[in-house]
Amino acid sequence: MDNKNSNNNNNSNKPNNKVNLPKFNLNWMYMIIALMLLGLWWGSDSKGVGSKNVTYSEFQDYVRNGYVSKVLGYEDKSIEAYLKPTAVGAVFGADSTKVGRNPVITSRTPSTDKLEEFLQTEKEAGHFDGTSDYPPKSDIFPAILIQILPLVLLVALWIFFMRRMSGGGSGGPGGVFNVGKSKAQLFEKGGAIKVTFKDVAGLAEAKQEVEEIVEFLKEPQKYTDLGGKIPKGALLVGPPGTGKTLLAKAVAGEANVPFFSLAGSDFVEMFVGVGASRVRDLFKQAKEKAPCIVFIDEIDAVGRARGKNPAMGGNDERENTLNQLLTEMDGFGSNSGVIILAATNRVDVLDKALLRAGRFDRQIHVDLPDLNERKEVFGVHLRPIKIDDTVDVDLLARQTPGFSGADIANVCNEAALIAARHGKKFVGKQDFLDAVDRIIGGLEKKTKITTEAERRSIALHEAGHASISWLLEYANPLIKVTIVPRGRALGAAWYLPEERQITTKEQMLDEMCATLGGRAAEDLFIGRISPGAMNDLERVTKQAYGMIAYLGMSDKLPNLCYYNNEEYSFNRPYSEKTAELIDEEVKKMVNEQYERAKKILSEHQEGHNQLAQLLINKEVIFAEDVERIFGKRPWASRSEEIMAAKESQDAAKAEKQLAEKLKGEEKEIKEEEAKNSAEEKAAERKVTIEGSKVTVEKNTSTEPTTDKEK
Repeated sequence: MDNKNSNNNNNSNKPNNKVNLPKFNLNWMYMIIALMLLGLWWGSDSKGVGSKNVTYSEFQDYVRNGYVSKVLGYEDKSIEAYLKPTAVGAVFGADSTKVGRNPVITSRTPSTDKLEEFLQTEKEAGHFDGTSDYPPKSDIFPAILIQILPLVLLVALWIFFMRRMSGGGSGGPGGVFNVGKSKAQLFEKGGAIKVTFKDVAGLAEAKQEVEEIVEFLKEPQKYTDLGGKIPKGALLVGPPGTGKTLLAKAVAGEANVPFFSLAGSDFVEMFVGVGASRVRDLFKQAKEKAPCIVFIDEIDAVGRARGKNPAMGGNDERENTLNQLLTEMDGFGSNSGVIILAATNRVDVLDKALLRAGRFDRQIHVDLPDLNERKEVFGVHLRPIKIDDTVDVDLLARQTPGFSGADIANVCNEAALIAARHGKKFVGKQDFLDAVDRIIGGLEKKTKITTEAERRSIALHEAGHASISWLLEYANPLIKVTIVPRGRALGAAWYLPEERQITTKEQMLDEMCATLGGRAAEDLFIGRISPGAMNDLERVTKQAYGMIAYLGMSDKLPNLCYYNNEEYSFNRPYSEKTAELIDEEVKKMVNEQYERAKKILSEHQEGHNQLAQLLINKEVIFAEDVERIFGKRPWASRSEEIMAAKESQDAAKAEKQLAEKLKGEEKEIKEEEAKNSAEEKAAERKVTIEGSKVTVEKNTSTEPTTDKEK
């Protein structure tokens, strides 16, 4: 009953919201048009309504009575006489209120001479004190045009606005200035979109799923013959920049069917009911173009879960739009041949009714590219760039973990800009490395002034990071260390982070120890600490808190996860006593790794000091310099193992292909030899047969001679 009453209240309120605003605007439009027409009528000097045709004798009577102020006589014997204001009532009677400012009476005279004689007589008698004139008769068409044209323009303008306000006369949903029409862009087959699946690197699984959707539209009979149904929709889910919209563009370029594209925010407007109206119009257009694809980008703008925000009480207009979308996607109506594609990076906030099977049958996950996929993405974005032989795609792929496809495109573009800035003809390896440094660390600030003491402090800090990361097994391998200020940092170190599928506690502790190496070096070798390690401490604290509160990697709180997925919840899922215990465990874990870092640096003090001095001298050092001081790392990184495994697989594949090729060539040679031998045998047989014939003929011809001789 409560739901019913609330629905009734909502329904009672909605018509007022929908109707009041357009009616208000329409009434104002009608009033403006009426005022313009009234102004035109009062400002008109035309004869129009204020004219009256009379006989010549009546005209004479009006002149004798002193009603006329001006007389015009024309060559065609017509007369126009302008009345005095005081005489309007006597001449027009009850119609005197509708005659305008300059009322006129018209008549015909026997001749112009007699009219002039009559007016002269009446003027002498004192009955006529006005003026008279005899102009040539003007053309009536320009006068009509001048008087009618403003009215025609006003009517045309009024019709134009009315058509716009009623939806353009197309029978679509109405609204002020077509506000209820869908804003979807239609791309017909063979249109402007030239993106194909070849332009989408990596994303093999996602691409396969999307290709199946295209196949559904091209050959539906193949699936329906087996009793299957074409999916209603597919939801592309993944972090920003991973290629969700690019996949949709590839679908539009490959499908050869009409493709509607719009954003989720295109449904939402300030007017009540507009979103639902646009949804209806969108699906109406899609049904007319079926089979077709409708792509809704950033669907979380309209598909957010209903009633999730208790503070705001929910957005009624957005929820109405979502309800209409749910109904259109899978309601009583049939949308045969209309496939919905949608993309979002906030799948956790979407309404469960939107995600169910029958609306979005598939969720296609578009994740960040891994090592091999990044190589493919680099291959796509390097096509238009002029590169030299020094560019190592494998190194670039390893140096950009966590980069999305958009980030990799940005790296390639930034490298080209850097090379052009230096006047190069080709983009080299160093340009790409500078581009990665620029994107990760920020702009290099060589003009920032530092003292020798500050440089030494920064060098010791960065050398601490580099030393411990080199000496620990599970720490990220080092690439480069610099003490040149970059962005907001006074120094920086670049690593090759390991993209592990499974991360153990030992690996996390090693990373934590390497992160604390900078602060430990300052404390150990300078005797005082600086705020330069704030970012390191922030990362370490968050990591330790996550390990203990979420991953259950604590001795006192084992196998417990206190993760809270409620978006608007302010309550912690544990007690105050547990919170104190978590804080103690976090402090214990961080301090243990800090002491471990100091111990490692104390054991390798000489190497650390050499590294710090080398940093002071050169400002930038690389992994080769660290290897020269500490020796080669005894552990192979995960990336190197993957690359080696892939190379071995590629080598084995190449060997197999080569063996198959050699086998095929050998088979062809054998077939050729067999063919040649068969041809040779056939030729020998033919020669033998022909020789036999010759012998027989010879014997036959010599037989009589032989008999004669005998």
